[in-house]
Amino acid sequence: MFEHLDRASLATTPTALELGPTVGGGARLWMKRDDLTGLGGGGNKARKLEFLCGDALRAGTRALVTVGAAQSNHCRMTAAAGARLGMEVHLILAGDGPEVAAGNQLLSSLFGAQLHFTGTAESHWGELEIAREALTDQLTDEGLQPYSIPIGGSTAVGALGYAAGFVELVEQCAGQHVTPSTVVFTSSSGGTHAGILAGRAALSAAGWTVPDVIGIGVAKGVNIGSPNVTDLANETLDLMQLPDVRVDPTDVEVDGRWIGDDYAVPTKAGDAAIRWAATNGGWLLDRTYSGKGMSGALGLADEGRFGDGNVVFIHTGGWPALFAADGIPA
Repeated sequence: MFEHLDRASLATTPTALELGPTVGGGARLWMKRDDLTGLGGGGNKARKLEFLCGDALRAGTRALVTVGAAQSNHCRMTAAAGARLGMEVHLILAGDGPEVAAGNQLLSSLFGAQLHFTGTAESHWGELEIAREALTDQLTDEGLQPYSIPIGGSTAVGALGYAAGFVELVEQCAGQHVTPSTVVFTSSSGGTHAGILAGRAALSAAGWTVPDVIGIGVAKGVNIGSPNVTDLANETLDLMQLPDVRVDPTDVEVDGRWIGDDYAVPTKAGDAAIRWAATNGGWLLDRTYSGKGMSGALGLADEGRFGDGNVVFIHTGGWPALFAADGIPA
């Protein structure tokens, strides 16, 4: 499914699958440690960047350009990928430049990336994307042949990373004699979600028994169906050379109850989940993504969604944001 695709070796995989505590309803929680993918401090974006950077290398690019929130994990890991591959990296970031860099911004700078602050609000993704396109045009005029990556790396090429990641997870569960009823993860720009669904569809078509998947929506767009995860998943299957395997809109489940006021605005439930994960598993979650995602997983368990079976939470990373201003719950 993936052998024919351009792919840069960036992630340390397979990542561990750890048994955690019993949660609401008696469900056994398993943690898929995609916070330990190695690249630049780890996180789910390493899987996407393997295919995105493979595509960039094939195209002969000299620079990577991408965009994200002020404490974007994706931007930090793109900076690390550029350092690994010898590419110039430009990051378009929300907000204003800080007096002292911290968290993901500190690491991005350490990896040698150039940070461009827009003054834009965290949730104004359209404005951020316009700034990315403008900088891409500027670098093109300068002859750098930039490879421009939308927010979160959420293209069909990027989603290939989680199609492969889902196959890895299911094979890993089988090897550990674990049969999960459900896989839960955080969903925002839709690429991880689309990749998971593409991998699930491919395995189902090959005769595997596959778990349900639930995305915990932490951005308003994905909660109302934008981007279209179904279309993105099917574009990913096309790249996998599986044109007869399709994802249906009914396969897409997004639980948007855990977002709070907006993207990147902390919630009480998310903060409680961060403290719970730290004290019950030694896991580090952040307030924008994985903390809210875990709050959804724990909330669904308390509602009895998983019964007393096995549920896997894909830990997508984010620990560097804990060291930024307001990064840790009071």
